[in-house]
Amino acid sequence: MHFAEEAWTIWAVWWLAMAFFSKSNKRRESVGQRIEHLVPAILGFTLIFREGFAGSLLARPIISSNPLLLWLCVMVAILGLLFAVWARLILGSNWSGTVTIKTNHQLIRRGPYRWIRHPIYTGMLAALLATALIQGLLSGMIGFAFVLLALYRKARREESFLSQEFGEGFSEHRQHTGMFLPRFT
Repeated sequence: MHFAEEAWTIWAVWWLAMAFFSKSNKRRESVGQRIEHLVPAILGFTLIFREGFAGSLLARPIISSNPLLLWLCVMVAILGLLFAVWARLILGSNWSGTVTIKTNHQLIRRGPYRWIRHPIYTGMLAALLATALIQGLLSGMIGFAFVLLALYRKARREESFLSQEFGEGFSEHRQHTGMFLPRFT
């Protein structure tokens, strides 16, 4: 199942390269606020990608290996990463790795943002869950929970920033979209 690992590597290199094409910041979260979501995210990624990091207790298998499940998870991991790339491309120069409002920031409502307010996180979470399932270890599931918590906290802060910047426009957008999944009502 090295395809998923290679997909993550390609994604990470591309993601870092694209960081150089963002607008300048108008407002950004504080260092303390960044640490609040960065620490659990790093811990979660480490639990998923560093097998044995948490010791033998968490490195025990909890999901038995099934070839069909493995291939399905590889496909979900790749599709999740591609979904995050699509969302990143649509966001364009408004993107930032930190919670910010950019100079001349725009409220994006096209592409996956028509249905989901944080589709980059949706794609990453799908890929991370699939990767954790491929490994089948307790540490991966706990790591996924840490990243989910971190991205939820970060998304809430982003929404606070966007609400302050766009007011009614963002409120209306929230009514028609889900945070990580489409709203079906």
